[in-house]
Amino acid sequence: MEFRYLGRSGLKVSAISYGNWITHGSQVEEDAANACVKRALDLGITTYDTADVYAGTKAEAVLGRALDGVKRESIEVFTKVFWPTGKGVNNRGLSRKHIMHSIDASLSRLKMDYVDLYQAHRFDVETPLEETMLAFSDIVRQGKALYIGVSEWSADEITRGAKLAREMNVPFISNQPQYSMLWRVIEEEVVPACEHEGLSQIVWSPIAQGVLTGKYLPGQPPPAGSRATDELSGKNFISRFLNDSTLTKVQQLKPIAEQAGLTMAQLAIAWVLQNKNVASAIVGATKPEQLDDNVKAAGVVLDAATMKAIDNVLGDIVVTDPRKTESPTTRP
Repeated sequence: MEFRYLGRSGLKVSAISYGNWITHGSQVEEDAANACVKRALDLGITTYDTADVYAGTKAEAVLGRALDGVKRESIEVFTKVFWPTGKGVNNRGLSRKHIMHSIDASLSRLKMDYVDLYQAHRFDVETPLEETMLAFSDIVRQGKALYIGVSEWSADEITRGAKLAREMNVPFISNQPQYSMLWRVIEEEVVPACEHEGLSQIVWSPIAQGVLTGKYLPGQPPPAGSRATDELSGKNFISRFLNDSTLTKVQQLKPIAEQAGLTMAQLAIAWVLQNKNVASAIVGATKPEQLDDNVKAAGVVLDAATMKAIDNVLGDIVVTDPRKTESPTTRP
């Protein structure tokens, strides 16, 4: 396993991290989830990402039980706050009230005294940013989180948050965006802002919800049991990539992967890790053997010819400007 520093901090994370957005508490049974976490640990994955809203709070609890007994200092555990976790008017957003309640609830479900990284799952336009950052600062000082980060914030929001973090002396070190060969929205503005402010990217969906594995074929229905057929597994999210033009070009990546000695999934994960601002790529799994394949992307260096060949194939289907397509804000 390769390890990288997260932001301008001393914290190292595994280049491949394990996330349980869709799987734990919903798509797979707990025994299968436990098996996947055990395999991740065996493969050297030390970084685990979840959120209070995943599977209606169940995902945190499943992950906590799966990691029970693992030496706490040997792993990095991340969670998030923003989306509704209850019906009350204050059970959502980034108000001080919701943040302070949510960190305690998350720690209880995870059976942990602290998380390594506490992330704002989205930007809250209804709460003063100063209130949010002060709450995060207090959580760090209370020892409930070691560092703070955000997810899917714009470059301007990150810059504003970083300024307040410096004033409050709180370690603000990461952003968690969607990023893949097909979705490159962060490259133009977010990555430069993060490099300037000392943040790294922890990217989700590096294989575009499975599309970049090549299993979805143009002109054919999605395979039975795949994410595209499961209402609980991001069916609406993955639909943006399920068109014949995209799927046809994805199939053309196969010889490039073969030439590089990689599977399609390994090529996709290795591609995001070529970006120096990316500290870790989050992968999920419903079967342990999927992780066996994914971790082999860690430490892979794609040469310039391979990177150019990928761009030549994908051409104009790559999303680089969020104003020209749907924003990924529907992801919970």
